[in-house]
Amino acid sequence: MHKSLLFLLLSGITLQAAAQSNLQTIKGTVKDKTSERPLVHATVAIPGTQIGTFTDANGRYVLHNVPIGRQQVAFQYMGYKPSMIPEVLVTAGKEVVLDVNMEESINALKDVTITAQKVNKGAANNEFASVSSRSFSMEEVMRYSGGRNDPARLVTNFAGVATTDDSRNDIVVRGNAPTAVLWRMEGIPIPNPNHFAVAGNASGPVSALNTNALKNSDFYTGAFSAEYGNVTGAVFDIALREGNKDRFEKTLQLNFLSGLEAMLEGPLNKKGNGASFLVGYRYSFTSIAQSLGFNSLTTATPNYQDLVFNIKLAPGKLGTLSLFGLGGMSSIDFIGKEIDSTDFFSNTDQDQYPRSRFGVLGLKHTIDLGTRTYIRTVLSYAYSRYSVKSYKWYDSLDTRTFVFDQATTNSSWRLSSYVNSKVNVRLSVRGGVLAEVLGADMYTRDRYNKPGWTDLRNYDGSSLLLQPFVQARYRFTDKLALTGGLHGIYYGLNDTYNIEPRASLSYDVAPRQTISFSYGMHSQLQPLPVYLYQERLPGESGYNQSNRELDFTKAQHYVLGYDWRFAPSWRLKAEAYYQHLYNVPVERMPSGFSMLNIGVDFAFPEKTNLVNEGTGSNRGLELTLEKFFGKGTYLLTTASIFDARYKGSDGIERNTAFNNRAVFNVLAGREWKTGRNGRNAFTLDVKAAFSGGRYYTPVDLAASLAADEEKLDETRYNSERLSNYFRLDTRLGLRLNSAKRKLSHTFYLDLQNLTNNENVLTQRYNTAKNAVGTAYQIGFFPDFLYRLQF
Repeated sequence: MHKSLLFLLLSGITLQAAAQSNLQTIKGTVKDKTSERPLVHATVAIPGTQIGTFTDANGRYVLHNVPIGRQQVAFQYMGYKPSMIPEVLVTAGKEVVLDVNMEESINALKDVTITAQKVNKGAANNEFASVSSRSFSMEEVMRYSGGRNDPARLVTNFAGVATTDDSRNDIVVRGNAPTAVLWRMEGIPIPNPNHFAVAGNASGPVSALNTNALKNSDFYTGAFSAEYGNVTGAVFDIALREGNKDRFEKTLQLNFLSGLEAMLEGPLNKKGNGASFLVGYRYSFTSIAQSLGFNSLTTATPNYQDLVFNIKLAPGKLGTLSLFGLGGMSSIDFIGKEIDSTDFFSNTDQDQYPRSRFGVLGLKHTIDLGTRTYIRTVLSYAYSRYSVKSYKWYDSLDTRTFVFDQATTNSSWRLSSYVNSKVNVRLSVRGGVLAEVLGADMYTRDRYNKPGWTDLRNYDGSSLLLQPFVQARYRFTDKLALTGGLHGIYYGLNDTYNIEPRASLSYDVAPRQTISFSYGMHSQLQPLPVYLYQERLPGESGYNQSNRELDFTKAQHYVLGYDWRFAPSWRLKAEAYYQHLYNVPVERMPSGFSMLNIGVDFAFPEKTNLVNEGTGSNRGLELTLEKFFGKGTYLLTTASIFDARYKGSDGIERNTAFNNRAVFNVLAGREWKTGRNGRNAFTLDVKAAFSGGRYYTPVDLAASLAADEEKLDETRYNSERLSNYFRLDTRLGLRLNSAKRKLSHTFYLDLQNLTNNENVLTQRYNTAKNAVGTAYQIGFFPDFLYRLQF
């Protein structure tokens, strides 16, 4: 008798279940984790029930008549490590798509093991990642309170990540600036995926990522594998999910922050050959409310909208092809006379008109070369534009004066292609290249307190960025594995390059206990506005453009990790790290300026004559105690103790602007079944976040008064510190599943900053008041979400 069938029989499973109400379908594919080849005749079952099946020739499976609620799904295949996915959420309104990649065991299984399936929730999808990595599901984005339906805010709950700015979704990892984050989608870099995004930055006030269109994605905080380049701080590797291949499904959603949404998905044809589509559109709630005559939540109404789609064609002899895209546009008008006079964050004597838009269009192709090797290629075009115009009201004039004009347009072509091969059960290799043609049309000019306009940036051209890589993973045994590789980077604007070695070793010292050590060298370009800033030379004879010769900022990462899954659904994780940064741009003359502090606000430094002579260091210890969702509860507790320092050209060691010293998060939630047969659920989630205050450079009041604009005291870089940050959030949720139709409702009321704590955002100079004041963060704020799926 076939051993997989024996597994089903011993579990008390039959391949058919009696039809009953309140049932749904779980389906997906089962593949080899390394080669991505389908595993044929793998067993898929829900333990303790009579629901189970085998995968077909394409690795697909379908579990029919699955009861509504939380379910465990077990996967078994001869010669592979068994896997268990706990607490899969099944609702009436939408079929569950659950794709699983299984790892082949070096020691072939002699007997079928029915118990003790491996629950490895949270492990990165990329097999070449070992430490400082975490995968997360979109359900977690929705579940955690205070998240604003934003994946970037979700990761701030993880160890090593901090945010103390409620107005933006900054990702500050291990003391690095938010500009040190690399965003990727479908395996290729993308522009900053946020509304109101500024060129060269990596964050924004509102995310343009539609969580309903995303699948499990990876987040990395250090010592990245060799395929990731042009980054020193963190990598956010986003993946789009595919539409339902068999059934048309619709989602309608309303959220205060992400807006009104409509999503449609389903098969492209009636052939059932795996072709599908998914498309979603969102429009800002505040814009809708204003058009209906309701008062906006703010004096300046943010308007934004975004679109996402993923179209997958049926697999064929020429491989698998998909077309994906993401785009958004946003605008807001800050009218000085409409601004609260007590608000130190805005100037009542200025009118500003920021505008932003971006888009990504990609073509992804995968083709098999035999049974163990495939080639994956992604071609994309990306466009982004940010502009702002500012007008100032002078007391001596009856009309406002046009004083600031900025527009940055980036249009880039990217081609990524790599070969992945599973040489044998022990060895897998991957190598390829990422080629980017980075086009930019940028100008910035101002005439603040000047007789005429001065060009601060003026550039129209393109440059080449090349990043080849090769990496391999060798498993000596099922317990011991070594990953190593090389990453190269070349920038054509100034002919700079670097070769970066990476290595990682992991060992299972005991069942469910793993220690690991990783090392990596990493390089990152400077933000484009820094390269292109220019300063007029004396006598109107031209401009100083010396910043264009800047080299990469470089870093050496060292990470020691320990992971102990000491009980079912529980994990204790610890990581100690040290990051040495060098080649950091600083001023040529002795000063405390450093590019490591950039990203505190939306502006970039207006400085020339920068040189790569600065250094920095980040060191710390991170602890995570986590209970994955199970039996109606979850817990996530993280603690990060760290120290982030830098040296400018004056050689003095200072705290960076992101040296919070300590960050603590506690998240917990409970789900209660309600209604007949427990088909509905009520949820309660709580989050408490604490962070040490940021260091900042105080305002030079006398200089600001003389210049009629904010001037910092550059003799006292990061000499002051803001007060500590604390916030308590709670979320109430209700999930209703129809007893008669394939339809479900989800409600969330997210009470953010429940105690209305006055967290300080910054100290700033206000030209209308001629004084330095405190700008505070968002106070108590209720966020509401309603979702209908059918």
